[in-house]
Amino acid sequence: MMSPLLDPSVITATSGLIAIIVIAAALLRGWQGWLELKRQELDRSPARPATDEGSSIGTARIELADLKERIRKLEAIASGVEL
Repeated sequence: MMSPLLDPSVITATSGLIAIIVIAAALLRGWQGWLELKRQELDRSPARPATDEGSSIGTARIELADLKERIRKLEAIASGVEL
């Protein structure tokens, strides 16, 4: 007579659970390593000089105008108006 713990379905289920735990632990460790790498990259990046602030504001305004134009075109398409 076979013990309930030696049943093939119990062994398969236990093996699968252990495999999932090992894979999850490896993925978590990899994710933490990737986050640490990104933190180091941010720490190593040079601070932006104050003179660069004006050009970034100009770039943001251009991008905002571009997005507004895209929205206007999408709204026209949605209402059936041809441009």
